[in-house]
Amino acid sequence: MHSKGTAHGGSSESSEIFQVLADDYARQILLEADRQPMTAKALSDACDASLATIYRRVSMLQEHDLLEERTTIGPDGSHRSEFETVLEGLHVSLTGGELTLTLETRDELADNFTALWDELRGDR
Repeated sequence: MHSKGTAHGGSSESSEIFQVLADDYARQILLEADRQPMTAKALSDACDASLATIYRRVSMLQEHDLLEERTTIGPDGSHRSEFETVLEGLHVSLTGGELTLTLETRDELADNFTALWDELRGDR
């Protein structure tokens, strides 16, 4: 599933997203990793959860394109993974007896800003 600006109307994907966001640890990881990119260890400390719990939730969030992993180089020169929240907005609407879930990602907002800037400059 690619969540970038995607609307999910009554689909099993919408149900899965609701289930993911119903999980306390998943929500807490999204909140912590939104403040700044964090390692699994830092998330474990911030969320007061075991590393196994963090890795399970991180995997679940990545499967739904809500969390992004990037490799950085630590102060000692070692490579480490940091996680950052990709989700920027979540909109739920009820129309015609159907729930529609729309997810906005940071990439989409950046693309929209770039398009607006190009339009203002007359590049389009």
